[in-house]
Amino acid sequence: VQLQASGGGLVQAGDSLRLSCAASGRTFSNYVMGWFRQAPGKEREFVAAISWSGGSTFYADSVKGRFTISRDNAKNTVYLQMNSLKPEDTAVYYCAASPRVYSGSSYRISGYDYWGQGTLVTVSS
Repeated sequence: VQLQASGGGLVQAGDSLRLSCAASGRTFSNYVMGWFRQAPGKEREFVAAISWSGGSTFYADSVKGRFTISRDNAKNTVYLQMNSLKPEDTAVYYCAASPRVYSGSSYRISGYDYWGQGTLVTVSS
């Protein structure tokens, strides 16, 4: 499956931004989808994951209550709505797809087989 992330940009602290990730090549609804991010000089980290149907979601503590992951299987797209953005949210955001059952592996980089190219989010203070 091929993934194309978009929607990044430069915003101010407190603003909102919605990232999109369009998938192609395989049956999108067969994949658990996740968002990860990598800040400058830091390791890539988990942000959010969503099950095949969208019925289950999970978030990193750092974004819980501010970010919302969702998916539209008819459009082969997963979204990350980011509200109340903080400077520490500045990072390259990556979407990823996993053919595995939604589980603990859905929160780990190793649980995903396919990755998008990343989209940069910069939050100024």
